[in-house]
Amino acid sequence: MQDELRLQDYPIASHTSPTKSNTGGWQVPKRLQRVLSLADFEDAARRHLPSPIFAYVSGGCETDRALRGSEDAFADYDWISRIFISTSRRSLATTLFGERWAAPIGIAPMGVSALSAYRGDLIQTQAAAAAQIPAIMSGSSLIRLEDIAAANPKAWFQAYVPGEPERIDALVDRVAAAGFKTLVVTADVPVSGNRENNIRARFSTPLRPSLRLAWDGITHPRWLFGTAFKTILRHGVPHFENSHATRGAPIIASNVMRDFGARDHLNWTHVQQIRERWKGRLVIKGILSPEDAQMARQYGADGIIVSNHGGRQLDGAIAPLRALPDVVRALGPDYPVMIDGGFRRGSDVLMALALGAKFVFVGRPFNYAGAVAGQAGVTHAIGILATEMARNMALLGVLNPSELGRQHLRQRGR
Repeated sequence: MQDELRLQDYPIASHTSPTKSNTGGWQVPKRLQRVLSLADFEDAARRHLPSPIFAYVSGGCETDRALRGSEDAFADYDWISRIFISTSRRSLATTLFGERWAAPIGIAPMGVSALSAYRGDLIQTQAAAAAQIPAIMSGSSLIRLEDIAAANPKAWFQAYVPGEPERIDALVDRVAAAGFKTLVVTADVPVSGNRENNIRARFSTPLRPSLRLAWDGITHPRWLFGTAFKTILRHGVPHFENSHATRGAPIIASNVMRDFGARDHLNWTHVQQIRERWKGRLVIKGILSPEDAQMARQYGADGIIVSNHGGRQLDGAIAPLRALPDVVRALGPDYPVMIDGGFRRGSDVLMALALGAKFVFVGRPFNYAGAVAGQAGVTHAIGILATEMARNMALLGVLNPSELGRQHLRQRGR
């Protein structure tokens, strides 16, 4: 039974030795055996990717204060561990929305992942399916949502809501027809953030061919031949596939930004429209305010994701971890509050769970892992995170994630 699985039975945490799983199933590829943390994947991706693409994935907006704040927030707390508690049968298994997952972690939505890794969205969702964790597909992806749903029927779809009611209905209907059961509506994009780092790094949408871009490709041959040329030869020029009910523009088209026009007129009545049309689970992503969290529940959201969009929208926005306690208090302990933003270690995930989150989604590290080593890289990254979680649960003296609470934390300065 899935409920009875112990740590060593999980594909995601089975590589406790450097080369082979306890069950003989998953073996870490030789070239990944020196990748010991998610930070190692980021370092490897910095070398592997052309600088404009790495800058797009890694950057935030303006001064990057929100980006840095999300990671710095974990230093606000210290752990209080317990001793002489038998944790030999500890388990990461977690239930969310009535479904049992192997761990309380998932893959956050990341736009244009197929630009940094060959078939990026697909390898992420396949790795998640094998690991028995959720993956959220981005609405600004370059692979058809129908292909992702076919590869992983448990995947979630994240939508950037179009500006017109009829387009909203058409997109919702397309997502439902593809078989998705969970729709994630990103709410913090009334306009695009000021991502100066993209301009400085010469990354643009549309992607404009140039001598500088050509040189970046030539000097990164593994990416050039393993991702760029391979994608074009097998699948043609990438398009934004899922912004609307119909196929969007090519990533190099001059009119591509029309698919991502201003949404500053959207309001809660549009959420009501989606709720009435969408029969599956509805999640609102991009919430930092307790008042907005309560509004999301009032308008029928089955759960929310506390997020500042990876620090890519409003510079100086509060770190999700710092916003989390007030949001949880506003909604109560039973409502599904999830979170993303700045998570790089298993202890980071456990900290969010201790503060009341039900689930944690991680983005950039899985993008880096896929860029460096494809699906095997994503699987290894999931395993690193899960193994760190399991190890730290033993050190804290807890058997499962649901036992974590404020009693395990001391806030600095108090």
